[in-house]
Amino acid sequence: MHILKIIHGYPPNYNAGSEVYSESVCNELSKQHRVSVFTREENLYARDFTIRKESRRPNLDIYIVNNPQGKDGYRHEQMDSAFESLLSELKPDIAYIGHLNHLSMGLVEVLYQHRIPIVYMLHDFWLMCPRGQFLTRSIGRDCNFTVCNRQEDARCAQLCYGVYFSGYPEDGEHDNERWAAWVKRRMNHIRDLVSKVDLFIAPAKFLMNRYIQDFKIPQDKMLYLDYGFPTDYLDKALLSPTPREVFTFGYIGTHIPAKGVNLLLEAFATLPEPVALRIYGRPNGQSTQALKKIASQLPKHLKVEFCGEYSNDQLIPLVFNQVDGIVVPSIWAENSPLVIHEAQACCIPVITADYGGMAEYVAHHENGLLFRHRDSVSLAEQMLWAMQHPEEFKRLGHRGYLYNEDGLVPNIEQHCVSLIDVFENVCS
Repeated sequence: MHILKIIHGYPPNYNAGSEVYSESVCNELSKQHRVSVFTREENLYARDFTIRKESRRPNLDIYIVNNPQGKDGYRHEQMDSAFESLLSELKPDIAYIGHLNHLSMGLVEVLYQHRIPIVYMLHDFWLMCPRGQFLTRSIGRDCNFTVCNRQEDARCAQLCYGVYFSGYPEDGEHDNERWAAWVKRRMNHIRDLVSKVDLFIAPAKFLMNRYIQDFKIPQDKMLYLDYGFPTDYLDKALLSPTPREVFTFGYIGTHIPAKGVNLLLEAFATLPEPVALRIYGRPNGQSTQALKKIASQLPKHLKVEFCGEYSNDQLIPLVFNQVDGIVVPSIWAENSPLVIHEAQACCIPVITADYGGMAEYVAHHENGLLFRHRDSVSLAEQMLWAMQHPEEFKRLGHRGYLYNEDGLVPNIEQHCVSLIDVFENVCS
């Protein structure tokens, strides 16, 4: 088959979960199929919406569209036009969409007009929620990042797009009406887009059920399929824990509010015994600096180290061999976090929140520990239990993945076999 993968970012420029998953899938599929990737970059010194090509391995070509200015828009006619020209050249058998944020909803219309079947992997709530995570982006509130339970146009305008209001009280009503109308148009376009997609895949049942119940995607257009993972960098034979003076927790991920790193530091600050925390992930400007400042003010018996990012082949030696457990403290409803699966593949116990897909893949005192979502006191209690019961905590990690008796996470080979079956069914 010739598979066109569409994703809003691709390594090495972008390394969050959906991007890393996309790279793994494309590398594996390209062993037996032709794969073309349509993704973006942000080059302020090049023309908007120009497309350049990179050939990274046999049967795998990356087509990169430049979009440095249009990140808040959802439809770009110039991008759609450039994409249509590319599509006429590539003539793929199927499109596998991962995310359209920072790209254009119009890509779906182009695919539909050219009668290219479309499979859409849902990585978050972006189709249901203009911000993608049902997490508010407020300004001037006690908490600017609160969990939202529904999409309503005026509510979205007030709780998320208020950051674009003029700030003058007399403009408030006009600004709210303007952005509510913008959100309404956006959601109408999204519903039209949904009607043109042949099949949706969700990597967590929590996510799947939310789309079926709250967004009314027909159940027969929805499939549950968890992510698959390359096994080469998850080889348990590479595990050789480094001797440590104190119990050590690890965090892996981006340094943004949605990931809850500050919540983790808040919980960590209350631990009464000597303990260490290693924070991994690409630095994120002033957000990382603010987290480092919080860490610098902790009691002396608490050690925090910011370790930067790493390549996948270094995950075990640089991360898993250096920690006793991984904490996933996200304050939004993560769906199927890659880091949880990676830890389970290597028998590393996980502490995470009792919400969303996080609680779907970690069962309390079965293969990890759960704390009350967004509750630093509850998180601290679970961290302290892990410190005081190190052997029991370690045994939790050996259970691994809940949905295989042997604890093994789904591998990328099996996952891609399933994907090809899905693609062939959709094409037929």
